[in-house]
Amino acid sequence: MNAQIKLGRIYGIEIGLHYSWLIIAVLISLSLSQYFGNAHPDWSGGVIWTMAIVTALLFFVAIVLHELSHAAVARMNGIPVRSITLFALGGVAQMEKEADDAKTEFWIGICGPLASAVIGFVCLGLAWMLGWTVLIEPATPLMAILVWLGYVNLALAIFNMIPGFPMDGGRVLRAIVWQITGNAARATRIASITGQFLAYGFIILGLFQFFGGAGFGGLWMAFIGWFLLTAAKASYVQNELTEKLCGITVGDIMMRDCPVLESRHNLQTFVEDYLLKTGQRCFMVTENGTPIGLITSHEVKQFEQKLWAFKTVADVMRPIENLHVVAPEMPLAEALEIIGREDVNQLPVISNGRIEGIISRDRILHHLLTRQELNI
Repeated sequence: MNAQIKLGRIYGIEIGLHYSWLIIAVLISLSLSQYFGNAHPDWSGGVIWTMAIVTALLFFVAIVLHELSHAAVARMNGIPVRSITLFALGGVAQMEKEADDAKTEFWIGICGPLASAVIGFVCLGLAWMLGWTVLIEPATPLMAILVWLGYVNLALAIFNMIPGFPMDGGRVLRAIVWQITGNAARATRIASITGQFLAYGFIILGLFQFFGGAGFGGLWMAFIGWFLLTAAKASYVQNELTEKLCGITVGDIMMRDCPVLESRHNLQTFVEDYLLKTGQRCFMVTENGTPIGLITSHEVKQFEQKLWAFKTVADVMRPIENLHVVAPEMPLAEALEIIGREDVNQLPVISNGRIEGIISRDRILHHLLTRQELNI
């Protein structure tokens, strides 16, 4: 999931917001203002709204810490983490690759709920030190904020341990099955199917609650179930794709007759004689035989048509240093993961400084469709 709002970096990890988080932030603030107002009708509106906004922001910080714990454990085990994106139902740490073994998968999965549990107990402990008594309504705004954050983070820890993908508990279940069976693909399939069953349970229970008079709470549970179902199915499909592509490398299906242009080629001529007439949409740009970039119709569109006659392909191309390049021996499943993660349609294939070809999303799709037709 890509972030639409960039907030900055923490230890080199980009922190961002999906637009859906803004909706949930407003809903949380409104809900908190109502909750605090009903619990303490003697407190002023200004105090109630300040508490609601501060609590929502601190909850945001707690979610970031939850995801940073995943990122920290992943990095300790040699798995790069590019970014953390917060969205309507929490957050997701975008890792460059999957864990190499069940033990690493287990600790990456469980560290998030553990972090939320620690935050919850710390908040409740601070409230207790300030004079709060369990089961008694907090007497001050600070205590009320700490108690709410404490209970919610404990609930978040429990919720995230639901044993089905894509929840953290699903990763833990996957790690356990992986350790027992020694088969990562089978473990992923089991965790994904379990996640789908649990998701259907959430949807059915939520609809029963809604029609039983629970109102928004029932719809919210059904929405969570729908999200879990969608994500669990996506995990299942991804696992099936990985299995189908097992043993196939980029070099096995890449397009070898990669069209090449010299960097000094005029952009207007390129559009008229290459893009429009050849049907090719992606061209490598070279300088004295050395690959220096890539140009597609997307790059051309960045410039007004009246400027094309005065530009060269080198002026428009994406430089090689800004591209994700792959080697012919790279597993095809890994290349497909890069294409999806970086949201690109093709990747240059380079070996020993030479252009070997291009691997594209269409090329991989065609390969999969052919396998499906042949039932292999």
